[in-house]
This record gives sequence, structure tokens and C-alpha cells, in this order.
Amino acid sequence: MAGRRARAQEARRQQARKRIIGAVIALVILGGLVAVGVWGVSKLSERFAGPEDYPGPGTGEAIIQVQSGENGYDVAATLLEEDVIASTEAFTDILVDDPSIQLHPGAYRVQQQMSAQGALDAILDPANKVELRVTVPEGYTLPQVFERLERDLGIPQEEFLQLAGNFTQFDLPEDAISLEGWLFPATYTFDDGITAEGVLETMIARQHEALEQYGVADADAQRVLTFASVVQREARFAEDFGKVARVFQNRLDINMPLQSDATVAYGTGNLHVVTTTAEERADASNPYNTYQVPGLPVGPIGAPGDQAIQAVLEPTEGPWLYFVTVNPETGETIFSETYDEHQQAVAQFQQFLRDNPGWGG
Repeated sequence: MAGRRARAQEARRQQARKRIIGAVIALVILGGLVAVGVWGVSKLSERFAGPEDYPGPGTGEAIIQVQSGENGYDVAATLLEEDVIASTEAFTDILVDDPSIQLHPGAYRVQQQMSAQGALDAILDPANKVELRVTVPEGYTLPQVFERLERDLGIPQEEFLQLAGNFTQFDLPEDAISLEGWLFPATYTFDDGITAEGVLETMIARQHEALEQYGVADADAQRVLTFASVVQREARFAEDFGKVARVFQNRLDINMPLQSDATVAYGTGNLHVVTTTAEERADASNPYNTYQVPGLPVGPIGAPGDQAIQAVLEPTEGPWLYFVTVNPETGETIFSETYDEHQQAVAQFQQFLRDNPGWGG
């Protein structure tokens, strides 16, 4: 009797264990199904949610350079590298949807972690384009030009000097002896990131444009710029440019030395004076000494502008062979036909120097 009860109890215990094991297995299977379901939903969600994108509007600041010839994928890669956008797809998808969008070369100010649409809007907004502006005045010599370019563009003068040492790499005529005179004086706007070579190429191209505008043949370009550079340094007021050009042209026509102190000073490297010494004017080794060397100097002595170029091509009609600025402070200049008249004007200038000792030194 006792044995039967024991066997029955053991059977019930085994059945209970089977039920518990079955329940555990069922729970495990159910848990697995739930996990697989969640994973599948997650994958489907990722598939249809679109590419990763920042919510925007962004923080901080970044400068993005869009290079000439780059396409939307190139720009997207740059934006991703600078952490402006979260994925390239978010940006390029917008461009694919609207083929009319045009991306222009330049540097643009944007923010990091922007939405793709926000980044695109920033690049398309002209107000975000980063530009550098520099003004090169007429008459500036190469050292002065390079100093101004460094100041306003942040490009070291050494880079310009190195390029100037190999000036034949640029679009210049065969008789050019340097970059002097070929960097057109004007106001320029450059994209951030412009190179020294790019700056010089732009300025030289602008000089070619000016010469072409006045109908100057390539074979005459160096001579015209040399002549115009002397006029640029010697004339002060608009009404005097044509007269100064006429004086020098009249002298050239009769093989009379130009006798320009500006050319002598350029040859000595002392560019901040208005007078020269008798010793400097007697130095025939100075190729810019137009007291000793006949005709025009060996090359330009600065950067001539439109007014000087036009004056050389269309000088004012007149018989003058001499001129002198009798009052450097006001710029008053007297033009004379005869040497005696000129000497009277020179006496006025010398009186000014006596009244203003040390002026112009």
C-alpha cells in the first residue's frame, strides 16, 4: 500500500517538472520571437526613416571651401568631414531631388551640426560667402604692392617675392624684365583661401584687360607700361597727366633726355623722396637714370593706372619741354616751353625747399 502511494507521488512530481520545463521553454521561445520582432521593426524603421541628419540649427562656426569643378558629392564630403552634416546622403538627396540647385566656388561661413537643408541654404546665401578685399593704389612699386597684399589678404610677402623671382611663369611679354608695372592698381575681391599665385595671375590679367581696352598691341605693352609708370609717378592732378605725357613725348621726339627724378630715385631704391642728388643724377650705372640713359628707362617704375595709360596714348597737345612742381604740398606744377622759363619755375621750387627745410627727404 505504502509502495503504491510512493510510486504515485513520484509520478506526479515528474509530471510537475515536465510542466515547469515546458513553461520555461515556452517563455524562452516567446521571448525570442518578441526580440526578433523588435529587431525586424527596428530594421524596417531604419530603412524607411531616411539618411541620418542633424536636427539643426547648428553651433559654432566652420569655413567651407567649395572648389571650382567640384560636384555635390564632393561638397557633401567636405561638409561631413567638418561635422557640418551628419551624413553625405542627407545633403546629396536634396540635390538629386532638385537638379536646378547650383553650387558656386568660394568660401562659405556655416555652423557645425546643421541639418542638411540648413547647410545647403547657408552655402546658397551670398551673405555667408567669405571674401577678402584689397586696394592697390596707382604708382605703387612691387615692394609696396606686396606689403599691401600681405596686410589685407594675410599672404606673406615672401610668397609673392618667391613668385616674382620666377616672373617668366606668368603671362608677360618677352621683353618684360620683372613683374613691375604688370600688377594693375585697383580694388580686388578674392575668395578666402586664394593663393599668392592666384592673386598675381588675377592682377596681371587685369592689366592685360586695361591694355586691350586701349588697343595696345602685345608688342607695345611693355613700352607703354614703362612710359605710363613714369607719368604716373610724376603727375599729381588729373589735368596734369596729359601734359606730363606730352613733355616726355616731345623730348623723345627730339632725342632729349627725359631727366625724370622719379626714375633716378627708383633705380637707387629710395622711393620716398621727390628730389635726387647731383651724384645720383650723374650715375650712369643706374639703368633707370634718365639723365644719363637716353629714352625711356629700362622698365616700369611702378604700377600705372588707367589715367596714366590713356595719357601716354593720347597726350595733351602742347609745345612744353619742361615741367616742375613748384609747391609739392599743393601739387602746383608749371609747364614751360623754354629753358629760361623753366629756370624761373625751378627757382620757385627751390624757394619752397628753403622755406620748408627737410621736406621730401
